[in-house]
Amino acid sequence: MNLSKALKGIPDLKVVQVAAKSLNIPAYLVGGMVRDLFLSPKNLAGKDLDILCVGSGIALAKKVAELLPDHPKVTVFKNFGTAMLNHRGYELEFVGARKESYRRDSRKPLVEDGTLSDDQKRRDFTVNAMAISLGEDDFGSLVDPFDGIKDVKRKILRTPLDPGITFSDDPLRMMRAIRFASQLSFDIEPETFEAISQNASRLEIVSKERITDELNKIILSPVPSYGFKLMLHAGLLNMVIPVLGDLLGVETINGKAHKDNFYHTLQVLDNIAKHTEDLWLRWAALLHDIAKPATKRFDPKVGWTFHGHEDKGARMVPKIFRELRLPLNEKMKYVQKLVRLHLRPLALVKDHVTDSAIRRLLYDSGDHLEDLMQLCRADITSKNNEKVKKYLRNFDKVEKRIQAVESHDKVRNFQPVITGEIIMETLGLAPGKVVGEIKEALKEAVLEGELKNDFEPAMEYMLSLAHSKGLTQATKKTRKH
Repeated sequence: MNLSKALKGIPDLKVVQVAAKSLNIPAYLVGGMVRDLFLSPKNLAGKDLDILCVGSGIALAKKVAELLPDHPKVTVFKNFGTAMLNHRGYELEFVGARKESYRRDSRKPLVEDGTLSDDQKRRDFTVNAMAISLGEDDFGSLVDPFDGIKDVKRKILRTPLDPGITFSDDPLRMMRAIRFASQLSFDIEPETFEAISQNASRLEIVSKERITDELNKIILSPVPSYGFKLMLHAGLLNMVIPVLGDLLGVETINGKAHKDNFYHTLQVLDNIAKHTEDLWLRWAALLHDIAKPATKRFDPKVGWTFHGHEDKGARMVPKIFRELRLPLNEKMKYVQKLVRLHLRPLALVKDHVTDSAIRRLLYDSGDHLEDLMQLCRADITSKNNEKVKKYLRNFDKVEKRIQAVESHDKVRNFQPVITGEIIMETLGLAPGKVVGEIKEALKEAVLEGELKNDFEPAMEYMLSLAHSKGLTQATKKTRKH
């Protein structure tokens, strides 16, 4: 590959070249962009540009900004000796070459200025340790002391130096190995993988936030099951998310066995990954059966049961999110909701299902109905492909019926036209239990199809409810609505 020609499509690199020359320091393009030049050269738009210089990265960033026509703002991270600027859709990060040493109890290195060679030695994997010169005389020349280009072609992840030391020094690199393998569909070289297994316990010194950041990237990879299987076999899974490891295994009693819920979960995750890049929908797929170990029972008549695993699973979601430092906001509630409802649409595949059941599903799922249906489709797994196809055809019929009921009844996200304020004003009631009971009865009547959610019939229904409860004021109040 003619690297000089490939880099000409990124004009900012020529500006870096001029800036580096004016400061009399060597500069190089490093990191993921270099790797991706060999992996997918036509897919580089919007990639981050990591610029390494043998000198001050901050000074180089400021000089580049000065030379660019629109003088973009430079963000400086003085404690880390780095600087960053955004220009023409690219994010340029500048850092000076350094060498590192580590203490046993911390993954934060002791840093000092170094050479290009020092910096390449400290990189996590050979495919990330390549550098392309931005010098005037050798622009586009590759500096590859660890045969990274060979590993890119073989799709192999390997550490530049001894993998045991690499992972012991910075245990987060073990998660990065799994993440890169999952994102890029690379294999991890056997000696490197063995070192991950031997150092798995070192992950204890890494913050939950950093681990979860890598975990999210694994979940967002094209075939996320690959990353989870690697974590399992390397001994990292129980360090990262032990409740997922609890799903592993099959138990047999009286010749009756349940499916391996770990591998089923990974299949569901892969299924949904084919259709969405929504991180939280993928999390819902990952956690949908999380309570099966806790609810597993054997009934001699029917075999294995997991009654209530959807409700218990939903109750487990906040704790899992809290432990992983995931957001405890609407994202968590969304995942919790889908876990709680994930069996409901599947139950509608049965022949005798009432419109009332469909109305309740529409009401409970609200804006998330499409995501719920997508999760349910992904949850249909079997080694028998014909069985899966048949179930999906039945599910198509369910979706059509849901659409028909919604089109007719408009109960999705509905709000009862008779509000608590109207009930209190009409019946002369103070806030309290009775008002809540009447509101709930009105909602139930709409969902059961006994009542249209229109003002006049709803008001009449409310007044009859009040009369049945002995609220005689109902006939004395003047309606103002």
